[in-house]
Amino acid sequence: MSMSNRLLQKGFQPISLLLLLSAYGCLFLFLLWAAYTNRLPLDLLSTIPNYDKLGHLILYCIPSYLGHRLCRQKQVKRVGVSLPVFPGLFALFTIVEELIQGLSPYRTLDAGDMICSLVGIWVGCWLAQRRDSK
Repeated sequence: MSMSNRLLQKGFQPISLLLLLSAYGCLFLFLLWAAYTNRLPLDLLSTIPNYDKLGHLILYCIPSYLGHRLCRQKQVKRVGVSLPVFPGLFALFTIVEELIQGLSPYRTLDAGDMICSLVGIWVGCWLAQRRDSK
């Protein structure tokens, strides 16, 4: 059986995942732009308890899930530890982006935000692995 047939049997549709990840990437970049230019609807968002932490968890979980599936859960082994490629690179981006927030007049460097973002990445990776192991 060919690789493409096995992937289709598992419900893997790379074009759909790529389109979803691309669309979500655009939304993600728009939200970053809105945050860095002080254009987020904070009056509306502040009505949701802990909106900031919850937002980080959800906003980082979705691309981690989609990206990990799109990359077919590719892992890199270093020093006896397997690291998932997409979630690992996304975690590096997240750490750098959170550190850069300290330079922005409208954003603040917040360890809680970083932790929620990294937990979101881990949850997305875990969900992708769980889904594909069934």
